[in-house]
Amino acid sequence: MSTRQILIAGFGGQGILFAGKFLAYKGLMEDKQVSWLPSYGPEMRGGTASCSVIISDEPVGSPIVSTPDLLVAMNLPSLDKYESSVVPGGTIIVDSTLIERKVARDDVNVVYIPATGLASENGMPTLANMIIVGKILKLYDEFNMEGVNAALGKVISARHQDMLQFNLKAMELGADA
Repeated sequence: MSTRQILIAGFGGQGILFAGKFLAYKGLMEDKQVSWLPSYGPEMRGGTASCSVIISDEPVGSPIVSTPDLLVAMNLPSLDKYESSVVPGGTIIVDSTLIERKVARDDVNVVYIPATGLASENGMPTLANMIIVGKILKLYDEFNMEGVNAALGKVISARHQDMLQFNLKAMELGADA
């Protein structure tokens, strides 16, 4: 793997920070060097949110992701803002339920996944983020249940343990989409 730089962006309330935290914890559970840097606007829910995650075999020098290998855009303003920053040959994952336009670049891999629609159709309207996480893990051939369960155990609080199975189901939906 060496180093993977990930930028997840969307509206506050879409689980952007949770998705990034999950990926960071999964990296930690697999003895990787990680960095997780959340960023959100002052208005919180409904405002802008982004999360930079770096997962590496080497020590991480800076937590800032300015040229991501992987961009997850969960709303149109995020795609508009960050599309040009993805490295050539990188990947852009688009929530096609919320973003109608196509990625303009032809030097990146693009995955359109109707995450918000899938989440609603399957009775888990707040888990579009984890559907996308499932797609990420599948794309990079990193969907191993041991790492997934360990990371979920860290990011889901004891008070919300009932959400563990829903998160797993959402990730499986994303992996199969």
